[in-house]
Amino acid sequence: MDVEFTARQVKISKTLKSNAVEGIERIAISLGKVTSAALIFKAERHLQIVEISLQSKQHSIVSKGESPSQEIALRDALAHAEHQAHRFRDKLRASKRLPKVAPTAETRGPRKTGRPGVEIAAEVEKPPIVRPPGKKTKAAITVHSFPGKPAVVEPHILSAAEALAIRPMTIEEAVKEAEFRDRDLLIFRSATGDLFVLHRRRDGKMELVEVP
Repeated sequence: MDVEFTARQVKISKTLKSNAVEGIERIAISLGKVTSAALIFKAERHLQIVEISLQSKQHSIVSKGESPSQEIALRDALAHAEHQAHRFRDKLRASKRLPKVAPTAETRGPRKTGRPGVEIAAEVEKPPIVRPPGKKTKAAITVHSFPGKPAVVEPHILSAAEALAIRPMTIEEAVKEAEFRDRDLLIFRSATGDLFVLHRRRDGKMELVEVP
């Protein structure tokens, strides 16, 4: 597997490259075949930053690690990427284990017999016929039972202050920040003051909404 390394104002040692390749190969066991892998090593002020981008046939991962040491930043970025790969693997396994719904009489339709042109309708359960005790009635009375009022469940609302980005950022930075925080929702402003909402859909894709 080819791994692309990019160094910005820093040097990448052979030991760091070897550790990065070993970590990506470990992640590929959970994520599946990795089609592309890229790592960016850079420094901002007193922090060493490592960004990882992985792409497989079914999923993509973006992670980030920050630390005064390159080794710790790489380890944090790999750990975060591995956590995302485990979540994707567990979600994929859970979708495959969903039970199949047995067909009902309505979905099966009429049952065919051995003779052509003759069909037997599916048996439909009929409601019971109730007669008052001690009296003979000429007409049957069908009793219908109606369900009671459904219980109203009050929504449980949680405060999510971490979903609000404090500093302005670009869309690319917002995507990386949401992946790094492991959040499905992030509200941020651009450098021009525009307000955006970034959230993850059920299919795993990130959707961007511009607030007018």
